[in-house]
Amino acid sequence: MAWYDEAVFYHIYPLGLSGAPPLNEGGETVHRLRDMEAWIAHIKEIGCNALYIGPLFESVGHGYETTDYKTLDRRLGDNADLAHFVKACHDEDVRVILDGVFNHTGREFFAFRDLKEKRENSPYRDWYCNVNFGGNNEYNDGFSYDNWGGYNLLVKLNQQNPQVRDYIYDVIRFWVSEFDIDGIRLDAADVLDFDFMKGMRRVADEVKPDFWLMGEVIHGEYNRWVNPDTLHSVTNYHLNKALWSGCNEHNFFEIAHTVKRLYDMGGGRYENLKLYNFADNHDVERIYNKLQNKKHFSIVHILMYTLPGIPSIYYGSEFAIEGKKEKGSDASLRPCLSLANYADALETNPATALIARLGKFRQKSKALAYGEYRELLLTNRQYAYARQYEGAEVITAVNNDDEEAVLSIPYSGEKTVLTGVLGGKEYPVQDGKVTVPLADCEGEILF
Repeated sequence: MAWYDEAVFYHIYPLGLSGAPPLNEGGETVHRLRDMEAWIAHIKEIGCNALYIGPLFESVGHGYETTDYKTLDRRLGDNADLAHFVKACHDEDVRVILDGVFNHTGREFFAFRDLKEKRENSPYRDWYCNVNFGGNNEYNDGFSYDNWGGYNLLVKLNQQNPQVRDYIYDVIRFWVSEFDIDGIRLDAADVLDFDFMKGMRRVADEVKPDFWLMGEVIHGEYNRWVNPDTLHSVTNYHLNKALWSGCNEHNFFEIAHTVKRLYDMGGGRYENLKLYNFADNHDVERIYNKLQNKKHFSIVHILMYTLPGIPSIYYGSEFAIEGKKEKGSDASLRPCLSLANYADALETNPATALIARLGKFRQKSKALAYGEYRELLLTNRQYAYARQYEGAEVITAVNNDDEEAVLSIPYSGEKTVLTGVLGGKEYPVQDGKVTVPLADCEGEILF
């Protein structure tokens, strides 16, 4: 058992939330991160006990074109601000993981600047992949190189180079010693070298007990990355797609099938594949926009918090805000928000109240943190399942229909009455079953 097994994450894209300018023009340091400490109390209030925040380090634009791995982006503040921020989180028992952008650097990173200046004579020519001095690019460098995603702004590091590996491993050690972070979310982990990640796992085991490595992986068999030699977890894009698609299509079979597929990846045991669940993030459109029936917002989050995995809320989605990709830009997915505009959200916004109840129960429930999954009832529009751990059992029941449904759910535990987490009602157990009436687009969690 580790802290991340019982974590409920809040996810912040800091350059967006703080209203930082889109371009870093090398001006004076602005201490926006200090202002963001006000969000820590909100994170706790809505039932989260861990924070994923990033990217944070010096860059020229959106943060993923790193200029300096050891200096906080001047648009957010300085290193003292980051150390203070992490301590403030720890003082409130909130763990902190940062973005580790180790697949590529920006063009202003010291090694690439040296390469541009000295070309064949640069000691860093082998720090990057497939540098070709007979080629060229849109920057007229007089050479070409591999990049990430077709963007020459993001220059791919040669992770098989021992010097590159040692440099990045030392960055991780620096982040722990300087800022006392609790883990790293690895950007573009699906294209990282596996031996590089194995070395990173050894560093993680060295720097701090239960130091967590979570990777951004979209497609594929997740157990390639999640195992004792590489990463502890990866982003669960399989479930993310199933959640909104299954609701939109009135097809709970898609969600249940996805859960079974993930179980198969983990060899039939949840403990083998604990994934990072999310409804939306800084790269995808807000869940509120994706849902054809906005009332399904509650179902998506009930499922995300109770299905196997570690739940995460992306900042603003607890208020059910909107955000769509527009003209190829992610800007609307990463807005500047003021907490003052949501001061009474717990009392007046049903989405916020729901997220808070789910988060607080998730933190208290060992069954949801460690329990195995058992499907109890499945139709296109109704779904019920149990999470079972050391004699404790939690049942989740959801109805995505536009009409009321009454679910008769098998129950194998010892209780004679179950209690609803969300509605507070009591449900008697009779003849090995519990009857749960659900209104249209409604769900309940029983324990």
